[in-house]
Amino acid sequence: MDDKHVVAITGVIVKDGKYLITKRSLDKKAFPGKWTVPGGRLEVVDYINTEKDTGDHWYNVLEKVLRREVKEEVGLEIGNIRYLASMTFMRGDDPALIVSLFADHVSGEVVLDEESIDYRWVDLEEARSCDLIEGIYEELEMLDELLRGEKIGEWKRKQDEQEVEMIGVDRFEIKNGFERY
Repeated sequence: MDDKHVVAITGVIVKDGKYLITKRSLDKKAFPGKWTVPGGRLEVVDYINTEKDTGDHWYNVLEKVLRREVKEEVGLEIGNIRYLASMTFMRGDDPALIVSLFADHVSGEVVLDEESIDYRWVDLEEARSCDLIEGIYEELEMLDELLRGEKIGEWKRKQDEQEVEMIGVDRFEIKNGFERY
């Protein structure tokens, strides 16, 4: 069972240079009242009852899940879905994998379902003042750089770049006392 994960897909929706964030309902078990981006779990029903794209495989499953979740949670149609980042965490005893994508707004006006209590279209500066779930702001920074034509590499905290000091070729020391190799 060590190779089993809960898989969820999130998506930053882009419209007119701004990003859609939603405020989680106050009765949510995880991160109540925090700002986030739309998304949800991959379920077997997302593909099992559809025709396979090859003799054995279903393709574009993550994209299909994101389209479904965005439509359910905020009522929007999206397109041009692309990869942004991934992360894992422990959800109790279960490991969870989150795949972060981004997409263009195609049509529709935001209509929230019961999972969210508010929404905003924000630029990077406006997002800074929102109480976002940890890591979301850095994803918005990555996307902002990518959309400006910059190469983004992998997710990392901008503050870590200033706090890390090189000590030899294979060891880094973080000024707050932790070490990374």
